[in-house]
Amino acid sequence: MTVSASAVRAGTAGLAVLLIGTGAVACSNGASESPKMTPAAAVAKAAKNVEDITSLTYRMTGSMPGQGQVKADAKMRLKPDVAMSMKISAVGKGADGVAEIRVVDKAMFIGGGAAAAKEMDGKSWIKFDMAALGAAAGGAGGGAMGAAGQADKNPAQESTFLTGSKDVKEVGTETVDGVKTTHYAGTVTLDQFRDSLKSQSKLTREVREKSLDQYEKLGIDKFTMDMWIGEDQFTKQFRLRGQADKGPLDMTITFDDVNKPVDVTAPPAKDVADLAAMMKGAQAG
Repeated sequence: MTVSASAVRAGTAGLAVLLIGTGAVACSNGASESPKMTPAAAVAKAAKNVEDITSLTYRMTGSMPGQGQVKADAKMRLKPDVAMSMKISAVGKGADGVAEIRVVDKAMFIGGGAAAAKEMDGKSWIKFDMAALGAAAGGAGGGAMGAAGQADKNPAQESTFLTGSKDVKEVGTETVDGVKTTHYAGTVTLDQFRDSLKSQSKLTREVREKSLDQYEKLGIDKFTMDMWIGEDQFTKQFRLRGQADKGPLDMTITFDDVNKPVDVTAPPAKDVADLAAMMKGAQAG
């Protein structure tokens, strides 16, 4: 099958949505937070709980640099293996702005529905090898290939950024989706967050530092953050804002479930086109 270079670019454009692969953890009823806990301690406790996540389900909405307004629903399994499914839409772009992303068995699939099928001889999904894309992303300096390298990363890591803040404060008590939470807010630079990781274990430090890469490539060096933490000391929702080279980032993430079974399956083989074969066809053309 021969596909034009423009079709390949159109198919891979959806990868950019992964750049905002942000996240936090869902809430469940549990022990109440100590009233004596300081804002910094409460944020640190919620960040510590990220390490216990095996799966999560979440929603996100907001604006992305160079992408405009987006909405998405996603679910992700982290253990025993990584699997992810995300349905995302660009607001105001109709069917052309809708895509689905899946990560299964170390491969990533991007589905563009009927619009993609018209460009790919009836194939509505593109398959990417995660290992190959991860290596390519290392030298790509961002863009679609850089986004691919983030697809199998735990989105909950972004919820830990506020631990590096020097001005975190308690805003008040608020209810989010029927859950009583405490709202915290503050600002943090990427350098401050890195400094805060010096006291963490090597594994925790490496995982959280990786989550900074995508933002550095976007040109963001400082965030304004809001976190809504439930009585169980897990983050129910958070908002992340920053100024990138191509415009503002402003995303709100709301988490529905944590550590509940998540099942993701690959698309039917008959509907899938392999990226490697597509690139060869485009180069030959």
